[in-house]
Amino acid sequence: MSVRAVIGDMFSQVAIEQQRTLAQLSDSARLIELGLDSLSFALVVARLEDTFGFDPFRALDQFPVTFGEFVELYEAYPLSHQ
Repeated sequence: MSVRAVIGDMFSQVAIEQQRTLAQLSDSARLIELGLDSLSFALVVARLEDTFGFDPFRALDQFPVTFGEFVELYEAYPLSHQ
């Protein structure tokens, strides 16, 4: 399963668990407009850290704005931090 698919599934799973309505996940979709609240987003990030074994947000100066940027962060992290 691709990184993008894992992340998309995690967003969907957390949205269901937290009874949130998730907007369509596209590269241009703004994270703030996806329908997740701060708790839901924190759950996504924590579970992705458990899944992938790293937290790419520790070294960031600027947080991703769109879903595409969020995915790219996870796709790029292992290549530059192994």
